Amino acid sequence: MSIVVTGSTGSLGRLVVEQLLEKVPAEQITAVVRDEAKGADFAARGVKLAVADYNAPETFDGLFAAGDKVLLISGNEFDKGRPQQHKVVIDAAKAAGVALLAYTSAPGTLTASLADDHRATEETLLASGVPFVLLRNGWYNENYTGNLGPVLEHNAVVQAAGDGRVSSASRADYAAAAVAVLTGEGHENKTYELGGDEAWSFAEYAAELSRQTGKEIGYSPVSVEAFTGILTGAGLPGPLAATFAGVDASIEKGELVVTTGDLTRLIGRPTTPISESIAVALKG
Repeated sequence: MSIVVTGSTGSLGRLVVEQLLEKVPAEQITAVVRDEAKGADFAARGVKLAVADYNAPETFDGLFAAGDKVLLISGNEFDKGRPQQHKVVIDAAKAAGVALLAYTSAPGTLTASLADDHRATEETLLASGVPFVLLRNGWYNENYTGNLGPVLEHNAVVQAAGDGRVSSASRADYAAAAVAVLTGEGHENKTYELGGDEAWSFAEYAAELSRQTGKEIGYSPVSVEAFTGILTGAGLPGPLAATFAGVDASIEKGELVVTTGDLTRLIGRPTTPISESIAVALKG
């Protein structure tokens, strides 16, 4: 039996593999990579590497074995037809008779177009008959703290989210939830709505940035259209900019507030507050 992690050299996948290494022997972990060189550090620690690509279905032939537990980390190629990419993994998992397939999805409350690929993948997974877990990940703190340069340069947080709030947590928190499911028992055919313990607004986020930097940083709410223009001006393709701006519209409606407590229960500790992730980002 192996625990198999797809997308294992991505930001979330790396954290999952690192945390798995603290819980299970390395030889029980298979890291799926597109570029073998990027997984060399894992291989050096005894993790098995499997080279496969969502865009090449044949590369998943025989990759899984009966009894494996699989974490399907959603792809980040928004223009490549993610539901079809994910179906490649689900079909291979079904053919192999895996024990469990966990999928990193989006909150069930999210109506923005970003969620469409996730809903389609969930439908495919449920129809497959494979024992599943839906890890409906809320927003990552790092979605905002990962690139503070423009905020600190202009002393302004610019979003199209109005007074909406976000129940975010650190990427490591969501990785810990995935590890709990992959190494635990009794999670088959369950859906977990995951988010941080404390929701925050962008005005509060700006105030916390001000407190930690000693600068006067304000929140400037703009329209979805204006925010789309800002994102395209920063180099994002138009459709992707519109997708991300659409998430802000959902935030304003309260769709990224998660109150289930599922994340804290799975990881057995409080989630990481945005203030802590800001501090880490500023030190980096």
